Amino acid sequence: MPSEPHQNHLLIIHDDKGQREFVLDGPVYSIGRDPKCDIRLVSQFVSRRHATLVQLLNDNGSYYYRIVDGNLKGKSSANGLLINGRKLQAHDLQNEDEVVFGPQVRAKYYLLKREAIMTVPPDEFDITLISPNMVGDPED
Repeated sequence: MPSEPHQNHLLIIHDDKGQREFVLDGPVYSIGRDPKCDIRLVSQFVSRRHATLVQLLNDNGSYYYRIVDGNLKGKSSANGLLINGRKLQAHDLQNEDEVVFGPQVRAKYYLLKREAIMTVPPDEFDITLISPNMVGDPED
């Protein structure tokens, strides 16, 4: 049976609340201090709507995420985004990219690829029975 590549998109946030992991599978994520954001950053140094993640399709049918500074209406954040040490307005995320939102607030992106393996259900007749006399007192 052919196996299909599967991708898991993971964003690990480090902020004033500590470390949190977000599995990305939706089309759009808002990132910021606002409690209504999909991914909330806990820090006084980040904007209410600091960045947006947008899911885009590759030619091969898989998808990737682009991070954009600010919201989708074009309003930029106060501090901007520092991605892998460079100040950028937008960036197509690659495995292990680091995004800095402000002092002590950063995210690490991971693209985890794995092969899907077709599994066969267990044989319904493969049963091991234990007889009561097989289990004895360890002192015997």
